[in-house]
Amino acid sequence: MNVELLYHTPDPERAVATAARLCYAPVGAAELMETLSEEKIRKVLSTIMRSGHHSTLEHASYTFAVDGISRACSHQLVRHRLASYNQQSQRYVTFKEEPDFILPASVVEAGAQEEYEQAVKDAFAAYDRLIKLGIPAEDARYLLPNACETKIVITMNIRELLHFFSLRCCNRAQWEIREMACRMLELARPTAPYIFQAAGPGCVRGACPEGAMCCGQPWEEVAR
Repeated sequence: MNVELLYHTPDPERAVATAARLCYAPVGAAELMETLSEEKIRKVLSTIMRSGHHSTLEHASYTFAVDGISRACSHQLVRHRLASYNQQSQRYVTFKEEPDFILPASVVEAGAQEEYEQAVKDAFAAYDRLIKLGIPAEDARYLLPNACETKIVITMNIRELLHFFSLRCCNRAQWEIREMACRMLELARPTAPYIFQAAGPGCVRGACPEGAMCCGQPWEEVAR
């Protein structure tokens, strides 16, 4: 899996603080953007994060490129609807050679790797035969399994990112999307350290919200 931060709003904490401060300022946003001190920015952000008035967090966004995840993972990802996605198409991309497949560690640990790999090879072989028979890729792709590797570009605003991290960095999240979310958080945190300082699952901010389903591990262990 490869996760890259392609782009983010320049100086996101200043942008968010400016949007929040505008509601109570007699001057325009452009002037506020230039004149807000670092101390004032932190004070405004503290109020925002403490009060839960998170609409202003929507004024800063992040764009990530993710390669080497499975279709099973991307199907979970797009359930986060307040985001924008562009994914490699199995309709327009015809695989001439066997594509990469994601191999779960549990399959290896169970000694079932050979059986797993044979199944995906058989699926691609059938796909390849259909392509050679002139079947359109958009129909032949029905045979490709969820294990098939994909590439996707993701854009989320900060408010949605915090929600995404709270759910997907949790130890109860499926392993592949959890790994992706944790890598995204590692990339985002240095760009807005105050906003993202308590980002992650609920156990970062206090008691675990999962109740009886709590994994019982502190965030430091989950994040490893």
